[in-house]
Amino acid sequence: MKYILRIKLFMTCCLLLGKAVGQQHAIAMANSEMKRNPEAWMIDFSKQLKWNYCHGLLMQALLQVGERVGDDRYYNYVYPYVDTMVFDDGTIRTYRPEEYNIDRVNTGKILFPILARTKEARFEKALALQREQMRTHPRTAGGSFWHKKVYPHQVWLDGLYMAGPFLAQYAAEMGDDALFDDVALQLLDVRKHMHDPKTGLYYHGWDESREQRWADKTTGLSPNFWSRSIGWYMMAIVDVLDYLPEEHAARPKIINLLQQLASSVEQFRDPETGMWYQVTDALGKEGNYLESTGSIMFIYTWAKGAKKGYLDAAYLKKADEAYTQYVNRFVRKEQDGTLSITDCCAVAGLGGDKNYRDGSFAYYISEPIRDNDPKAVAPFIMTSLLLDR
Repeated sequence: MKYILRIKLFMTCCLLLGKAVGQQHAIAMANSEMKRNPEAWMIDFSKQLKWNYCHGLLMQALLQVGERVGDDRYYNYVYPYVDTMVFDDGTIRTYRPEEYNIDRVNTGKILFPILARTKEARFEKALALQREQMRTHPRTAGGSFWHKKVYPHQVWLDGLYMAGPFLAQYAAEMGDDALFDDVALQLLDVRKHMHDPKTGLYYHGWDESREQRWADKTTGLSPNFWSRSIGWYMMAIVDVLDYLPEEHAARPKIINLLQQLASSVEQFRDPETGMWYQVTDALGKEGNYLESTGSIMFIYTWAKGAKKGYLDAAYLKKADEAYTQYVNRFVRKEQDGTLSITDCCAVAGLGGDKNYRDGSFAYYISEPIRDNDPKAVAPFIMTSLLLDR
């Protein structure tokens, strides 16, 4: 009997050790980011408190690590941020709904697990406040959300991720079932306006008014394909499907859309490294570069889509192989033992009042490139968890 117990104990220890080793990249990157940012408000190179989508993105990944490995350090890192940012009445420091900035909504996702754990009413009120923004958020004639009030009549692929998964989760957890139709509409409406049948890719932006200098006067489309914007859209789809009911009429259409796009981006991989370029279809064009945020978003979508059964099972193998290539190309171990991700596009957008962003190839390759941008780090952590790496 003693021998049997010892064998069982040994097997249990091996399983636990294997699980930890299997998630070593996720844990190492999460710990590295917390070391780089001793307090969570410092995420995204921040100098002051703000309710920012990058904070929500990375803290969502950290909470996933903590839940997977059963370590409260990650929760205890995130909670002081929301404790500081969310007031008793549910209002949020630095967040002003009347600005109609769709980016701000993404951060609300971290409040779901915080509310579930604490049961504090202020977090439920804060969730409702962000949901309320989207009730009156300005839209195109077809119902797509404007990216921001300061960008009238414009839809950017980025915004599909900023609002969609939050609203889908809100609908599921708060019983707001009518909201599912709106979430599905957002994903499907851009197919009508922003999809390019020749490449199968989606343009970064669409101006319904055709007033922007970057917008084609006939189609309203921006002139180039930006990998990260396509990555945002793909992640939005697989994350929304976590909550969209199985019986929802739009679900098969959304899955079909995902399958088409997953196949399309595969055609634009760099043959040598297996990664993707900043301007997606301009392989080998002078000045274009292999970019880490868009690349990991594509791999995340392949991995999750295959594991959930939306994509063919072959995509799980493709994701695993691409992940190894990603680590070889972009992940660097520092002298202090932390992990870094290189070649991150810091930011890219369209239009604006100062330093007008015209959406040209020259524009996209001119934006700063930096290490450890949350838009690479967070998807890398989440992909590592999906692949048990």
